[in-house]
Amino acid sequence: MTATLCLIAFAAALGFAGAAQAAAPVKLVAAENFYGGIAQAIGGPDAEVASIMSNPDQDPHLFETSPSVVRELADAQIVVLNGADYDPWMEKLIAAAPRPGRVVINVADLMGKKPGDNPHLWYDPATMPKAAQAIADALGKADPAHAADYAARLQATLADLAKVQERAKALRAKWAGTPVTATEPVFGLMAEAVGLKMRNQSFQIAMMNDTEPSAKDVAAFEDDLRHHKVKALLYNKQVSSKVTQRLIDIANKAKVPVVAVTETQPADMSFQDWMLGELTALDKALSGPNS
Repeated sequence: MTATLCLIAFAAALGFAGAAQAAAPVKLVAAENFYGGIAQAIGGPDAEVASIMSNPDQDPHLFETSPSVVRELADAQIVVLNGADYDPWMEKLIAAAPRPGRVVINVADLMGKKPGDNPHLWYDPATMPKAAQAIADALGKADPAHAADYAARLQATLADLAKVQERAKALRAKWAGTPVTATEPVFGLMAEAVGLKMRNQSFQIAMMNDTEPSAKDVAAFEDDLRHHKVKALLYNKQVSSKVTQRLIDIANKAKVPVVAVTETQPADMSFQDWMLGELTALDKALSGPNS
């Protein structure tokens, strides 16, 4: 083979290698599966998305990392975490597995939230559209060849997320000012969006922080249930304790509707379907037994 032909063959090989590299999906790791689900909807076939916390039966507060998680994170070009001290282990992992040029999307920063605020940001209907936009921007910069595809999928995702905002707005018109209570502040930001009057918040914060609620707070909570000062009890079914179960039992005996919510997105369900399902369950509970 002549020198010229060798150069042509070498250039062609480089071209094929470059095309293969360009075709490789962008690697994104999300701390929680609700952010991962949105990322996958926007990334489509052009992104490889992994969610670290994805088991709806797991207590998120008891999560422990593993070597496989560290390896997965080491290859990630984009990382999404909740922030506001909800997933502090993620920040430690990012520091332990650095990668040049990696984009880190901290959703709490997007929403102007800090440690001490309610960290369950995904329950605020305003959060996911902002997170989706940030994810689409990061994917477009990491993979400019598919930027138009990411933009198109973003618009479809935003249209789906708008359904959650519309449903929350409709329930606000119907139930604003209605008193409810909860064992933890998981659903708190959605309850706020719906305009519900949330009671027993000091009890909820104690439970979230894994501390013992005061006897006064427990008594006030039980009194609310027994004397129908609230229209529904919301509880996090991923976290069980004797205190929580006692409150559920009291609510059932007093015929106060009990609504289960989760911190982690259920398997085989989109984020919007998850939120809409819980809003429907809430609406049914507040509407009474004949709804």
